[in-house]
Amino acid sequence: MSRIGKLPITVPTGVDVALTGSHLSVKGARGTLERSLPTQMRINVTDGVITVERPSDTTLHRSLHGLTRTLVYNMVEGVSRGFTRDLDLVGVGFRATKQGSDLVLTLGYSHPIRYTPPEGITIDVP
Repeated sequence: MSRIGKLPITVPTGVDVALTGSHLSVKGARGTLERSLPTQMRINVTDGVITVERPSDTTLHRSLHGLTRTLVYNMVEGVSRGFTRDLDLVGVGFRATKQGSDLVLTLGYSHPIRYTPPEGITIDVP
């Protein structure tokens, strides 16, 4: 059994999950995500818990099991909390500052690197 695929996904409060055949729609505070999932996998939504089951132990079904569960988990996570990435700067003289909405990195080059994030992306520098 897949270690990732067998884990249940708890749906947080404020997130609505609608399953129609193999099409999953997840709606939350941060938006709506929709995706068609592999038809071979059985997806069960009961009492705020989503589980993914595979019909057999063939190589194809084993690979789709963990993939399907991860896709569903990422959809639920994205509409409820959003996605974050943490960047650690390790080294002498490396610095990150925020000027307006731009990120300015000093990484040892002859000039600082200025990065303007796309719309909808926020950058926080502690």
